Amino acid sequence: MSRIGKKPVPIPAGVQVKINDSEVHVKGPKGELTRSFDPILKIEQQGSELRVTRPNDERQVRALHGLTRALLNNMVEGVTNGYRRVLEVHGVGYRTALSGQNLSLQVGFSHGIEIPPHEGITFEVGVDNQTRVPFVVISGIDKELVGQTAAQIRRLRKPEPYKGKGIRYRGEYIRRKAGKQARAGGKK
Repeated sequence: MSRIGKKPVPIPAGVQVKINDSEVHVKGPKGELTRSFDPILKIEQQGSELRVTRPNDERQVRALHGLTRALLNNMVEGVTNGYRRVLEVHGVGYRTALSGQNLSLQVGFSHGIEIPPHEGITFEVGVDNQTRVPFVVISGIDKELVGQTAAQIRRLRKPEPYKGKGIRYRGEYIRRKAGKQARAGGKK
């Protein structure tokens, strides 16, 4: 059996779960999420935990077993604590700002970029006091939507390998390449 799939999902106090066939509705202090799952799997609430069971050991059903349990756990975690991703903006003259709820970026193009948030997503901006690097915090209750929004913003100006300029996740390591000077230095 799937090691992840057979683990129960604990339901903290203050979180309500409603199961209608293959649709699960989770409501908590931060908001509510609804998601439909494959009807092959059986989702049931036993006391203060959710359990996912599968009818057979076919390859596709085994894969869905662990996935369904992980998605349920993400829903419960999201309505309880929420999710956040932090992006750092590296580069001379690169700036972040909020105009209303929209995120405004100046990342080396001839024009600024304005990004409206999806429903359930909020942006925060700031500057790291030690490194003076601007950053953007993307937060929400849907883990998938928070990650997708962060990836779309990062895609606007990926970090380049020579100077490291661009938008990157906090803690992301960028492999740096030696430029032309390092290679040309050995030849005469």
